[in-house]
Amino acid sequence: MNFHPRLAFEPLSTQNDYQAKALRQLLEYARDRSPFYQKLFSEHKINIDNIKSVRDLEFLPTTSKMDMQEHNWDFLCVPDHEIKEYTATSGTLGKPVTIALTENDLQRLAYNEHQSFLCADGKPTDVYQLMLTLDRQFMAGMAYYSGLRQMGAALVRTGPGLPSMQWDTINRLQSNSIVAVPSFMLKLIEHAQENQIDLKHTPVHKAVCIGESIRAADFELNTLGQRIYDQWPIKFYNTYASTEMQTAFTECTHGMGGHEQPDLVIMEIVDDHGKAMPPVSYGEVTITTLGIEGMPLIRYRTGDIACYYDSPCACGRMSRRLSPVLGRKQQMIKYKGTTIYPPAIFDILNEIPFVQEYVIEVFTNDLGTDELKLHLHTLLPVDDAERKLKPILQGKLRVSPLLHFHSSAEMLQMQFPTGSRKQVKFVDNR
Repeated sequence: MNFHPRLAFEPLSTQNDYQAKALRQLLEYARDRSPFYQKLFSEHKINIDNIKSVRDLEFLPTTSKMDMQEHNWDFLCVPDHEIKEYTATSGTLGKPVTIALTENDLQRLAYNEHQSFLCADGKPTDVYQLMLTLDRQFMAGMAYYSGLRQMGAALVRTGPGLPSMQWDTINRLQSNSIVAVPSFMLKLIEHAQENQIDLKHTPVHKAVCIGESIRAADFELNTLGQRIYDQWPIKFYNTYASTEMQTAFTECTHGMGGHEQPDLVIMEIVDDHGKAMPPVSYGEVTITTLGIEGMPLIRYRTGDIACYYDSPCACGRMSRRLSPVLGRKQQMIKYKGTTIYPPAIFDILNEIPFVQEYVIEVFTNDLGTDELKLHLHTLLPVDDAERKLKPILQGKLRVSPLLHFHSSAEMLQMQFPTGSRKQVKFVDNR
């Protein structure tokens, strides 16, 4: 597939025409090569010749993470000898899924991140410090590395953790940009304050934020983002991606949603029945990948709840923009008559200064309904912390979850269990 880096700047009608042609190529490819989609098309009596435009996508069935977990290798469209790299999902919501990439898929992945970093005001003269996992089959680390190399920027692979080492490297190599999980940036701030590092006069002037959202639904900084910015006023760029889609939605300088890369992915927001929803209507993010050889996806439900905007952006791009994610559909909590998504609780806890660390747990109680427990670490005496917390939580959540307090070491073990690639902040034991 030939990439079209300027397509995002073309009118939506031009983007739709391009995607319609790419979609027809994908459907023919899946029909001829994908055991999973061959079976799915047959079971649903799908005649792909009837799919002539992007709007016709809603006549196709959707697929899900469960399909990939149960039929992982049925998604593979190439012989084994064409696979050049194996990556895997983190397994946060069930067993990991292996994603196999061909040489062309690896080039597509690098192009995807090259375009993403350009969207986030990246320049060849930048020095990017990658504060993330670059091994253990983690696709994102490899993608960022490849994209930045393609852009021509300098790279510093520090990996996650060790704030003292990160600051030493920033100052020694004058890294002006970082790629990091926002909650880790709080650790960097804490270390800086303890060691008289002036956060307003460091080499770093921008951060590409991964893994966690730093924006609320209205595009303003959420509590986590505001807490970082108040102490470290640099430029932030929110991102959204997944291993399965092998594509990223990245903010431009205006911070009004992650831009769709129309030559790489078709994004839909769908309701519970798989029907495509109009702009500014919340539903499940569903993607169809373009240009992937190894494991292409058609109408794949990501499980994330968001909406999209189709108005032109001030940056000049005409592509649709994905809103900050409201939460994961699978993680929705029904607690004492109230519907809650974990990010809403994250936002509240991030705002409470005496809460040092936390993990949210949901489980099924003796009545068969959802029970919510907050695991917390605080420097306050437990009685004082509980007395202060309960009215805050009651006022903002309208319910009172169970509270359980832990030492710093216990909290660290909960957040970074053995074998985990990511910090755990939500545990679903239902």
